[in-house]
Amino acid sequence: MEKAEQQNTAIVLATFGTATTSALAGLLAIKTAMAAAFPHTPVKLAFTSNQIRHIWHRRAADPAYVATHPQVPGDIFRVQGILAAIANLQDQGFTTLVVQPTHVAPAEEFHDLAAYVRGLLSIRTMKPRWQPFQTIALGRPLLGTYHLAHTYADDIRLVAQALADDAALARDRNAALVYMGHGNRFFPSGGLYLEFAARMRQLYPEVLTLIGTVEGFPSFEEVLADLRLHGARRVILKPLLVTAGEHATRDLAGPEEDSWLSRLSREGFEVLPVLRGLGAQPTVVQIFVDHAAQAAAEAGVELGR
Repeated sequence: MEKAEQQNTAIVLATFGTATTSALAGLLAIKTAMAAAFPHTPVKLAFTSNQIRHIWHRRAADPAYVATHPQVPGDIFRVQGILAAIANLQDQGFTTLVVQPTHVAPAEEFHDLAAYVRGLLSIRTMKPRWQPFQTIALGRPLLGTYHLAHTYADDIRLVAQALADDAALARDRNAALVYMGHGNRFFPSGGLYLEFAARMRQLYPEVLTLIGTVEGFPSFEEVLADLRLHGARRVILKPLLVTAGEHATRDLAGPEEDSWLSRLSREGFEVLPVLRGLGAQPTVVQIFVDHAAQAAAEAGVELGR
């Protein structure tokens, strides 16, 4: 019974994706960790960004690019969206799925993903045995979401604990620790980011930890005002993003005059950018693995450790 259930079960790792080749390592690290934790359960990677999937499909059709980038796995060149990935798994006989997002906050992308899952689960055939899915369990994003068994505050605390090395680096450099989150102009996710920063300051009181976002609140201007208020002169910049992709290499630490690095430098701060995505930090990756395991357990799904 257990063997048959495992054969019908798969994990779908739903991530926005990245077009930055060097940033793929963070996503692949999560997939590798998930596969290692559940060696008898296939793990499928899906990119939710249409634009990024199209970029990789174009690159796949370019023999010169493929030849000069042997480090890119074939499933990245063939990467699918969440609906296509799930449909293909169902066609292969997988009727029980655990969909684990790599989203940081439970904002727009996570809610869209949840809508897809609800829609698929709503399918009811006349004969129950022909229903396409028995179960689709949805895991929580990194900073949690509304959940009666797992409060988002506990998830935020776990993330802050997982980033102890960041705080230690800032303490050793006598610097403020400034994170860049993505944010959203239309979704009020700023409170979660501020709670995360407050939890970091509580756990590591010797370090001034602040966070701003590319879009929405809190903005770079709020971060700058707090740095001035606390009299900070040194700053460590780090993305609170799964990958150190375009936002990290351009918006955070790029050479352009409007990057956070350039703007802080003009303000007289000594700035050290650390272009390391969350996917490159094993303590954070483990949280995604744990969220998948918890979602499976709550749905009565055996992942086959």
